Amino acid sequence: MDLSFVQSGPLERFLDTDVISAKEVVALLERRGVLDGTPVFLDEETQMPVPPLCEFGRYLSTALLDETTLKDYGRVVHRLDGHLLSLGSDVLSASESDLVSYRDHRIRRQRQPIGAAAWSKESFVQDDLYGFLVRQGILTHRPARLAARGRNALAPRVRASMDIRHLTFEQYRYFRDVGLGGQLPNSQVNPTFRSWSPLRDRAGSDIALASGTRWREWSTILLPEIGLWPRMPGGAAEFTVQACAKYGKARLVYVTEDAVAAADLFCMLERPDIVRRAARTLERRARDLFVVADVDVAGGLIRGVLDGVVREFQMSAMDAKLRRITVYEGEFGLEAMSLFVCRGGLMPGADAWKSYRHRAWTRMNALADETTPHLPSRRWRWHDLRHTHALQLLTYLENLMDGHEPDLQARRRRHRSYLTGHIRHNPLLIVSRRLGHASPETTYQYLQYTNDLINEFEAAFSGWVGDDTATYAEIASHALSSTSRGH
Repeated sequence: MDLSFVQSGPLERFLDTDVISAKEVVALLERRGVLDGTPVFLDEETQMPVPPLCEFGRYLSTALLDETTLKDYGRVVHRLDGHLLSLGSDVLSASESDLVSYRDHRIRRQRQPIGAAAWSKESFVQDDLYGFLVRQGILTHRPARLAARGRNALAPRVRASMDIRHLTFEQYRYFRDVGLGGQLPNSQVNPTFRSWSPLRDRAGSDIALASGTRWREWSTILLPEIGLWPRMPGGAAEFTVQACAKYGKARLVYVTEDAVAAADLFCMLERPDIVRRAARTLERRARDLFVVADVDVAGGLIRGVLDGVVREFQMSAMDAKLRRITVYEGEFGLEAMSLFVCRGGLMPGADAWKSYRHRAWTRMNALADETTPHLPSRRWRWHDLRHTHALQLLTYLENLMDGHEPDLQARRRRHRSYLTGHIRHNPLLIVSRRLGHASPETTYQYLQYTNDLINEFEAAFSGWVGDDTATYAEIASHALSSTSRGH
């Protein structure tokens, strides 16, 4: 069985048939609610759709999953079918032993076994697939029995906790300055450094750390959102993320002045050369891009032409795919409206940011000696900067609230004096709101990684972001003032 995905853009440009026009096909997909990324399963010989599995793909599309998730779920079903085919079976005729064999293959026998988190996702899709087939009457029963309380028997039995990894101050500066920034451990310029945009990568790490946002949130920031736009005052930035946030949950994001300054330095020194070189390429691709004509900063609105039609979008409601193709007429011609750009002139994707991080890790290890910070055995992830932000802010707020109060009972009374005060000023709940966690239960898991939340007061992030003496007190003060304003 072959796997393909719905892609309305290429379909509209390249479909060539007398039976139906490309615009009619795209309109039909929109009317039926078939999203880009919807998996389409095709018979390997006839290249005709496999009805039950294509119906499942349509079912996933109606759940309003994003394009990446739809593709991931389609690949899970495709991998399952490939393994079952090697057993002389298929998805519709699989037995429980076939599914157990697939599970063991994925988590034990294949060349690179997957972990519990990845298998949890696959077992969920598998369970959802067979539940759908039973509800549709295609199968009379699930091939695998259900465990107690209807639980998926093939899912991991132990719920994995969050993989919280955070950096010390010395580790972060080594990662940012040596790994990404092209310096030697002694702060001199590294003559062997070959990366061509160190200021961009440094700015990305500073924004990720200072804002505590997820990769998809900080890497897709638009210039007006971070305040680097004509007639904007500059300084610290605050904007709303929604479409790029996890589960589409809207929240305010605050970026410190020093982090914005790091981005501004990239925009002044590196970004102009990148956009100048890519301007001609973007001009040729103009019909495939969202060309912005007007930006309403106060209202958070962008107006422009997309697919030949004048469109208006709320910036917070623009997903990563739309942000990537959003351009405006700049000094050298068309240039991306996203803060971060790569050689093609548009926003770097996930693979690009991954490669920047991997190359930084290689450089850090090559230059490591007895004077450099300890490097863990596993590469750091961009998400580790979010964990670092959370732990530093949580510790700082706890110390800010308790001060030098030596009496444990007095501290406890202060925390639970009033319910409203607890909800508004509890450090754990403030961090939970700032990170956009769906439940404070997720934030609770950070507690085991803080050393002692009642230690003496300290400026938790002194010197981390930027090169001056800014502290994390700025973030804490903004977080506390936001709660008092009712955010």
